[in-house]
Amino acid sequence: MGKRTKKVGPTRGFGAKYGSAVRKRYIKIVSEMRKPHRCPQCGFTAVKRVSVGVWRCKKCGFTFTGGAYTPTTKLGIVARRLAKGTPKEEAVAKGTR
Repeated sequence: MGKRTKKVGPTRGFGAKYGSAVRKRYIKIVSEMRKPHRCPQCGFTAVKRVSVGVWRCKKCGFTFTGGAYTPTTKLGIVARRLAKGTPKEEAVAKGTR
């Protein structure tokens, strides 16, 4: 009998179920979620997920909200940039270029 590929990683319990595309997507999300992230306050790479959307730095204890699987989302980055206000957007808002 020939050797088979090992089912390792986050999808090890799935077996042959759910299809390869779903398992690959799951691997990408879970591996990104479980790796340590950079703290926005102290800068250390020690942020872990506490629950869905809640993240905590193990070094400084800073607790903050973010995305369900990552501490920052693309939409959150755009919203922060808009709230901060860039000179180009201020000029457009005033009506001058």
